[in-house]
Amino acid sequence: MKHATNKPLDPTFTLSRRNFLRSCTAGALLGAPMIVPRHVIAASGQTPPSEKINIASIGVGGMGHGDVMSVSRENLVAFCDVDETRAAKTFQKLPNVRRFQDFRKMFDAVEKQIDAVTVSTPDHTHAVAAMAAIKRGKHVYCQKPLAHSVYEIRQLMAAAREHNVVTQLGNQGHSSESIRIFCEWIWAGAIGNVHTVHAGCKAVNSAVPVLPSLKETHEVPRTLNWDIWLGPAKQRPYNPNFLPGRWRGWVPFGNGTVGDWICHVVDPVFWALDLGAPATVQATTKDYDFKTQGDAYPPSDIITYEFPAKGKRGPVKLVWHSGAKQIPRPPELEPERQDIETGAAVYGDKGTITYGSHGAGGVRIVPETKMQAYKRPDKTLPRVKEHHQDWLNAIRTGRKAGSDFSYGGPLTELALLGIISIKMGGQKLEWDAEKMRFTNCPEANSFLNPPYRSGWEL
Repeated sequence: MKHATNKPLDPTFTLSRRNFLRSCTAGALLGAPMIVPRHVIAASGQTPPSEKINIASIGVGGMGHGDVMSVSRENLVAFCDVDETRAAKTFQKLPNVRRFQDFRKMFDAVEKQIDAVTVSTPDHTHAVAAMAAIKRGKHVYCQKPLAHSVYEIRQLMAAAREHNVVTQLGNQGHSSESIRIFCEWIWAGAIGNVHTVHAGCKAVNSAVPVLPSLKETHEVPRTLNWDIWLGPAKQRPYNPNFLPGRWRGWVPFGNGTVGDWICHVVDPVFWALDLGAPATVQATTKDYDFKTQGDAYPPSDIITYEFPAKGKRGPVKLVWHSGAKQIPRPPELEPERQDIETGAAVYGDKGTITYGSHGAGGVRIVPETKMQAYKRPDKTLPRVKEHHQDWLNAIRTGRKAGSDFSYGGPLTELALLGIISIKMGGQKLEWDAEKMRFTNCPEANSFLNPPYRSGWEL
């Protein structure tokens, strides 16, 4: 099928733009001023930073459609998607953007025409797509969770530093007003010293009920490139229960509910308490055995993380609840108020704060009488209007985006450590973040960097 393409860009124009965007980032690290008068740039033949950024998007169906539309005021150069049916809405809305199925071929064709890339593929291909962009000096917006293994996260973080690109994890709540309110309250001592957090999401991302379907035989849809969809994952027959969207419940492709939601729900406490890496992680599940059901995530789980004391705060226990394992109701919560289904209850030695999903929506001190009596502190954190725009503005000015990979990577790592604990049957694992290894369970270390299928690499 022949697709319409964009009018070819002037290569001289594209090169100068790309060099300018790179120099902005490098200048920020060197302390150079980022605000350059428009007439000075015009005289040099370069494009002002206020002009459009050239963007390619990998994965443009589902969540990818939203990411594309969020950057659609920029210059969209290319789309890449392996599923024509899933991507149809985006293709129809923006018919003149050049299309590809393999992001490697896309880069071969348009590398010199693009400045930045959005990655909105299933979890297991985040790292290979994002790394391909970073190694080419492209700025990257990658959907959460950042990667499918701890090793991938560490490699992406290192590459982003080495190539000096602007990155952003797709946890939109990090740019919200409410997450900033939560941080300001915690830092102002609204509930004293925080010692315990119960967080979670009621969603069930589990393929256990459909595990028998793996024995079935199905034809690959004509509109799907199954081999490229598999990417670095082990070769296996196509199954309609894998996609679209359903891949989250499958271990080879997704990261379950914990991977889907920790980057949203835990983000506020991760930032406010500067949690960093846990010392230990331990998961418990019910009616689940990884040895026999290991292709699927459990319907529910509880994962307990223990963080050592850091700075002025003491140790913190974070308990994650997925699916049917509901967040315990705070004792101070009034009877007429609903349980926390997706969000968190944060306990300090002087009170309790609750918040909802996607960042810290609905931040409240409980009970309501304490909320009404609380004198709110001044706003000290800069406000951000929109998450994608924060990334685009960071590219133009050479600063870091709010949830760049140096922040979003360790946040994602929490989820992946919890998943490894699930695979180990609930054994309490002791984690050495600096050496990237479990010190008390050599078997668990084998899950830190699973092998790729032949032909794929970071």
